[in-house]
Amino acid sequence: MSKETFLIVLEEVKKQDDYFSQKMDAAKRMGLSSIQKVTTALRMLAYGCSADQLDENLRIGEGTSLKCLRRFCKAVIAGFGNTYLRVPNQNDVERLLAENGNRGFPGMLGSLDCMHWEWKNCPSAWHGQFKGKENKPSIILEAVASHDLWIWHAFFGLPGVVS
Repeated sequence: MSKETFLIVLEEVKKQDDYFSQKMDAAKRMGLSSIQKVTTALRMLAYGCSADQLDENLRIGEGTSLKCLRRFCKAVIAGFGNTYLRVPNQNDVERLLAENGNRGFPGMLGSLDCMHWEWKNCPSAWHGQFKGKENKPSIILEAVASHDLWIWHAFFGLPGVVS
């Protein structure tokens, strides 16, 4: 993630939830910074690491990490949901149908693509369920996107689905 994108997300999350602003604790010491809290949530989402793994380099406990993750997800949905996490409205559908019709694909809303996403931190008990085509644990990501790279649908496949 670029620094600019991170800062946009950070500011929006702070605007949506005061929990992400740095405050004094009861002992009059500065608490965790907003950067620590957002980085914790993003690392858990991006790398699939457990909450207690972040204590070593971010100096944040397991319970606080889980709280950051829950509140971060709620703040992102509240801040960006109306723009980025929505179904296409009538104007979107008409625009997509017209654009794709002009490109020689009448009636098409977007392109469907699937990819195996290697699951590096897959629990060993689940390896057999999530074995991909390369015999490594993977999850199938299905996405529908328009030619301007707007993602209209995304879904992670279920266990046992190998293509």
